[in-house]
Amino acid sequence: MEEELMSLIKVWVYAIISISYCYYTSTRIKSGVFRLLSVLPVCVLFLVLPLFVSSVHFSGSTAFFLSWLANFKLILFCFDQGPLFPLPSNLFRFVCFTCFPIKLQQNPKPQKQLPKWVFAVKLAFFGVLLHIYEYKQYMSPTVLLVLYSLHIYLEYEILLAPLKVLLSISLWCDLEPHFNEPYLSTSLQDFWGRRWNLMVPAILRPTIYLPVRRMAGRKMNSDQALFLGVFASFLVSGVVHELIFFYFTRESLTGEVTLFFVLHGVCTAAEGAAKRTRLVRRWKVSQMVSQLLTVGFVVLTGGWLFFPQLTRSGMIERLADEAFLFIDFVKHKFFYLCRNQSLKS
Repeated sequence: MEEELMSLIKVWVYAIISISYCYYTSTRIKSGVFRLLSVLPVCVLFLVLPLFVSSVHFSGSTAFFLSWLANFKLILFCFDQGPLFPLPSNLFRFVCFTCFPIKLQQNPKPQKQLPKWVFAVKLAFFGVLLHIYEYKQYMSPTVLLVLYSLHIYLEYEILLAPLKVLLSISLWCDLEPHFNEPYLSTSLQDFWGRRWNLMVPAILRPTIYLPVRRMAGRKMNSDQALFLGVFASFLVSGVVHELIFFYFTRESLTGEVTLFFVLHGVCTAAEGAAKRTRLVRRWKVSQMVSQLLTVGFVVLTGGWLFFPQLTRSGMIERLADEAFLFIDFVKHKFFYLCRNQSLKS
């Protein structure tokens, strides 16, 4: 664990130095192709950095933060767009908004906030979930599929929610939430656009969806251009997830996860087109039924295309093992500090 932490620190030192270069040097270059050329070496480095750590959590978070989001933000920054434009007021803010999956909250709307104890319940349930894996040989594939889906969601939220709070305090600003209770989604559009991992649609919209829709709109009607924009966004998301899976497993790509996102792109676009028809607008479905159909579709297609590569490589088990290892590491350090304090006194 200590060796892996040192590797992670080195990776993030390289990342911060690279982003500092972008802040002090690239900003002096006029926006456009020449600024992009100055930033491209940093983008290439960010694609390589996850390979310097072997932990699933460390390589996965580095890939998500740097190889995907930071690279897309820097590309937008080259054309005076995205969360890095206008230029943040100082280097610290520039580094934070580049490196981390955060977005400044624009015109905060009063939302129905869940009680604080809900997060504690999720944390406790995640702890129980890790122990349940010890009995997975007695569970049916359907039960395991549900557990894997819960694991991915809970781990993401438990890791990202404290990060958002910490950065919000450090930056003295309100930040957008990462998740909005995705298990309450009433449609695929609702799930992918307004509830699940919200930093991803926030960065795919200006980098992929809007440019593709704008270009397609010159030769197609608005519905076709919209369909193509949605499809392109999900296709890019699938390719990037495929790359992240490679960082996880270090095995050859299979295309399954790309196909998962392509399928959801087609279904999401078709769902949006269907909702605009007169027949579907008249057809009322209860909220509970919509939620069951939506979440059920995501979980079932995930079991078909998203999870197989992870289970074959043993990544789910590695996630659980690393969580226990981290807990033991913190306990060891905590007891070591307490013992030293007691000896000094």
